[in-house]
Amino acid sequence: MSDVAQKQASGSKGHDKSITIIVNAEEKTVSTDTLTFDELVSLAYDGNPPTGENWSFTISYRRGHGNKPEGSLVQGETIKVKKGMIFNVTGTDQS
Repeated sequence: MSDVAQKQASGSKGHDKSITIIVNAEEKTVSTDTLTFDELVSLAYDGNPPTGENWSFTISYRRGHGNKPEGSLVQGETIKVKKGMIFNVTGTDQS
């Protein structure tokens, strides 16, 4: 089980609810209402994202909260998630 899945399964952020989101066209269930950029990358690659100095990731989302229903995330950011929110995580090897 990935670190993200373990943290979510244990409810380490203090939430007991489940939220279903879509990451790269796959349903994912999380138990926290806030996710980091790195947690979303991990969810997109089932806990095993490609690594290396030339890899970079972009994340876009839609169906977000009212004041910003769509946009993008950059490394180091977090986002508040809601049921049915859609994320597209793309990895690029810039070799």
